[in-house]
Formats: sequence, structure tokens, C-alpha cells
Amino acid sequence: MLSRPYIEKILDYVISHGADYGEVFFEDASRTRFKLVDEQVISCACGRNGGIGIRVFKGLSSGYFYSADTDEKTVFRLLKERLGSRNIPGGGGPNQKSQGLLGERMPLTDVRPLKIIVSYPGMSESGGRSLALAGKIARLKQGLRAGKAAADGIVQGSACYTEEDQRVQIANTAGVYAEDRRLRTRVRFTMTARDEKDESSQTGFAGPGAMSGPEFLGTEAFVAGAADAARAAGSMLGAKNCPVGRMPVIIANGFGGLFFHEACGHSLEGNAVADGCSEFAGKLGMQIASEKVTLIDDGTMPGEWGSLGIDDEGVRTRKNVLIEKGILKGYLLDRMNARKMGLSPTGSGRRENYRFAPASRMTNTYIAPGEDALEKMIVSVDKGLYVKDINAGSVDPATGEFNFNTGEAYLIEKGEITVPVKSATLIGTGRDILPRVDMVSDNFALGQGYCYAGSGQIQVGAGQPAVRITEMTVGGEEL
Repeated sequence: MLSRPYIEKILDYVISHGADYGEVFFEDASRTRFKLVDEQVISCACGRNGGIGIRVFKGLSSGYFYSADTDEKTVFRLLKERLGSRNIPGGGGPNQKSQGLLGERMPLTDVRPLKIIVSYPGMSESGGRSLALAGKIARLKQGLRAGKAAADGIVQGSACYTEEDQRVQIANTAGVYAEDRRLRTRVRFTMTARDEKDESSQTGFAGPGAMSGPEFLGTEAFVAGAADAARAAGSMLGAKNCPVGRMPVIIANGFGGLFFHEACGHSLEGNAVADGCSEFAGKLGMQIASEKVTLIDDGTMPGEWGSLGIDDEGVRTRKNVLIEKGILKGYLLDRMNARKMGLSPTGSGRRENYRFAPASRMTNTYIAPGEDALEKMIVSVDKGLYVKDINAGSVDPATGEFNFNTGEAYLIEKGEITVPVKSATLIGTGRDILPRVDMVSDNFALGQGYCYAGSGQIQVGAGQPAVRITEMTVGGEEL
């Protein structure tokens, strides 16, 4: 970790050169990744890296720069290049004007005393080192064997293991000095089933993960992962092309929540809202969804993949209710976007690593449970689509237009789930879909994945109970 006097020296420097806010982010992270295919290790990488990122604000303008070399001479050389020099080694004299990133320098302004925040939620005493690499590989081999035995026709299984131990240090001129440790483990299972009659094949996927060390490999979520992927692959054998058109859609619980992560979550992030580039900008207090919809983003959930003790700006994470019974209640805001909107940050400033400036991002985002029974939902549909799993999706926050590629999906015919279908795409806009959610079940579950945006790849949870949408556009191919 960096010394407190060194951090304070950096903050004093950026304030004295025109900034009205300065921030230091330091990261030291170790990562282990390996992949097995049919129990054969085909790749393995272990490494450690880190660096420093410095962010400055002046009014509503900002600058960000970073370095893998945290040596004081290197960092202050970088500061001099970006902000100009003032009484630093190799810099100009006290009367020299700076014409750097923030313009002419200002008189030295005192930095607020730093207050200590240390947050290590859910960390095991082992620190992720209780199980040697050979032991982790052995656990994954056991998982693959269990997956292959869980369904007929499985011809291949693969498992990708990712473990990250990230320690961060955050300090700013608002008086924050914070340390956090994020220890995460995830396994991505992919199982392939093959139909020998027509020589077709299908794949199933499951990616359980947690804020945890390798003890995660002994949990029920890990044990069930390969079997879930195998079941999905076997179930999709013989799948037909999905019909197209407007129809009712039921999205299953768990990572089906990615649908709402994309369909409305991104449009509620400050990056889009603060600049008016969101379909939900300026609509606080207005009804934007049916009364069945309560959307929450909660970074405090113990042990969850998307959780954090503090965000990447040193703000404590919290439970943010974004939509409550259809009424828009709030947005997800980092410090700069909160400043633009005259609001307070919500613990939503996130980044992949020190090379990225933080931005407003989600943590664990989910639809709250309702009271409708899944069976009742299915019986109510004469002809529609049941989506068990969503592979990926994207959205334009300005227009709200989204599309999703489904993984495991089935037709609903006369109130019953019938044949599996492939090549299904869900298409629409958040403002059109949210009011059409008319049933929400009580079978809540949360899935794990990654979100990709301007501040890099971050870990997110996405979840929901099963929900029914009365009508939406389904793309695919005619049966």
C-alpha cells in the first residue's frame, strides 16, 4: 500500500494546480485462471499487477491519468506533464504559471483531514490461499465428472476457473481514506450434448461465482453448476427455430435478470442520465413501469459476486431502490455525475482496475419478488415463449432499444411448456416493456456475470423471480 504522507502530497499537489477535487486510487491484485476441457488442463496463468490512478475535477470537467510505476519520481513527473509544475523536484519555481490540464494554478488549498474507512466484507481468514492449485484443479475435475453424469448425451465438458484477490486504497480531498479487499471466485461450466441420430449438438452454460476464496468450490452453487449446464444442453437437443412476432414472454428466475440489467439498468446509470442521454432522464417520481416492478441495486449483499464494501471512489455501497412499484425513485451515481445533477453519490462508482476512471455502474441488480405463482403464469399463456436463460444482451441507454440472445428457451402452447426453440431474440425498449410486466413470482434467484462498459469489465449480479411480459417482439426464424 502507499504511505499516507505520499498520498497527501499528491492530493496537495493537484489542488494547488487548479483542481477543486483530487482522488488517488491504488490497486494491488493477484489473479489465478485456468481452464479444463474433459479434465485436461489446457491453460493456466497466475499473476500479480497493480498501479496508481489519479483523478481531478474542476467544476464539471475532469481528468484522469495512471501509471503502473508508483515510484514518487515517476508519479510526480506524470503530474507535472498533465498539470504543470510548482516546487517539485525538477519542476519550475514558485512564480511559474502552469498551463496544464486544469489551466492556471491556484493558491495551495488545504486538503480535508483523511478519515479512515476499512471494509473487508465476507473475507475468509485464509485469504484465498487455503487450497493449493492442484486442489482447485481436482475440485473442477470432480465437478466435470458430476456434470457429465447428470444428463444423457453429454460428449464434452469444460470449466474455466477465475480467482481474484484485489486490494485497493482510495483517498481524496473530500476527506476519505479507504482500504478494501475484494476476493472473488467464479467457475464457468460449458457442457456439450450431442444427438447421434441427426448429429446435432447443443451447449449449456452455468457460471456460479461469489465474493469468496476457493472455499467456494465446496458450496452447493459450485456443485450444482456443471449439472445445470449439462441439463440445459441435453434439454435443447432437437430444438426448433423460434417463431417470430409479438407474443407473451415469461423470463425465468436467476440470471434472466440480465434482461432488466440491460433493458432499464443502464438507462438509470448517471453516465447517461446526467447528460440527458437516457430515456428515463428527468422522470424522477413518475410512473415508468407497472406496479408489479420494484427494481433494486444492492452492493451490500453478503458474499455476492457483485458486492463491494466500498465503491471505487471510497463511498460505502448501499441498497438503492431505483423503481418502487413502478415509480422511478432514483439513479445510480458516481461522484462526477452526482455533481452534475446536484445530488449525492450512491456508492456506484466502479472500474475494472487502476487504468480506468470510475463511472456509474451496477452491482447486484434485481427485480424484487412478487406473489404470483409460476405455474399460474404458464397456464395463462396460450401461445408464447418461456426463456430459461439469456446468453447476452445490449442496450442503447439514450433510446432504450435493446436486444437479447436467448440460451435455453421453450414454446408455451395452450398453457404448457412444450418444445425447445433456438435462435430466439428479444427486442424492444425499456419504456415499452416495463409497463407490460403483469405478473411477478416469488421464486427469486440471483445469477453472476460481467458487465462491459466505458470503465471496463466489472463483476455484477443480476437476478429476479420469474416475470411475465404481456407482449413483446421475438425475433428468430419461422418454424
